[in-house]
Amino acid sequence: MPATTPYGLAVVLDRPFEATVDATRAALAAEGFGILMEADLQATFRKKLDTETPPYVILGACSPRHALDALQIDADLGLLLPCNVIVRRDTAAGRTVVAVVDPVIALGVAAQPALEPVARHIRERLERALVALEQPA
Repeated sequence: MPATTPYGLAVVLDRPFEATVDATRAALAAEGFGILMEADLQATFRKKLDTETPPYVILGACSPRHALDALQIDADLGLLLPCNVIVRRDTAAGRTVVAVVDPVIALGVAAQPALEPVARHIRERLERALVALEQPA
């Protein structure tokens, strides 16, 4: 079961980084999420700051149906989309962390009660993707 953070949900896996990124994409796709963007922070820090860091990727996951539902409630919610999913290597522990933003918390800043059911449904799907990652490969 995913652990909670102050603003997200996370799992820690005994799986290589690249395999975890691929598995995360697949788990998200199985729950209806597409990846709108990908940011490789390790490569960016290496190129722009000439510094080495552990592998760290941000995936911008989007469920088009739910994004449309949310934007129809509040057109400015695009500021909070897509749902960020991180995959990072914890080199000290020798493990890989996958964490997702909690959409209930993220969309809660809009203070629109009509968004709560949408946010809860998105959270359930993201949570199922994390649970799927915990299953043996």
